[in-house]
Amino acid sequence: MLDSNKISYYLQLFKELDLEDLFRLFSVAREKKLSIGEVYIPVNANTRKLTYIKEGLIRAFHLKENGEEVTVLLRWEDQFFASYDTILFDKPSRFSYHAMEDTILLEADYDVFMEVLNKDPKFSKAKDFFLLNMLGDSMMSLESFILLNPEERYLKLLQEKPNIIQRVPNKYLATLLGITPVSLSRIRKRISSGPKR
Repeated sequence: MLDSNKISYYLQLFKELDLEDLFRLFSVAREKKLSIGEVYIPVNANTRKLTYIKEGLIRAFHLKENGEEVTVLLRWEDQFFASYDTILFDKPSRFSYHAMEDTILLEADYDVFMEVLNKDPKFSKAKDFFLLNMLGDSMMSLESFILLNPEERYLKLLQEKPNIIQRVPNKYLATLLGITPVSLSRIRKRISSGPKR
């Protein structure tokens, strides 16, 4: 399921776990392949899946009344995601999640996964990691809109995932950043010209 580099990473992250524990955690997950454009979680679904991206790119968006799509989330390799609406608030998803590329996921039923984590005290750090990861992502996104201007948000995204501009169309990146595609083009032009002398 995971390659040796990823296994080493998780064993370092969760020092109290051994290889057998890690395999027990991932044994509740199954691999799922998505084709480009395939919907993974449709809007209004009550999907309680915790999902890890082995390969590919997932975009979550909200469809406004005027038909405009607003990107609310991008997730790529080695990241986890879930329908926050369903997992945290027990409500149907307000967003549609779909594959921007051919994508390979590991998915687990969130409740089954948490049951495994709750049975053994040495899994408590792993449990905190998954819950805090979801909350932390939401808080960081909110804070970036409050504390950073659009150019700073764009630079932060590039720092996190430098090749994202080759993988995601401008119109989706622009709505994720809370700006228009024209504004995004201006930011890119300003950055590529460098500082004025």
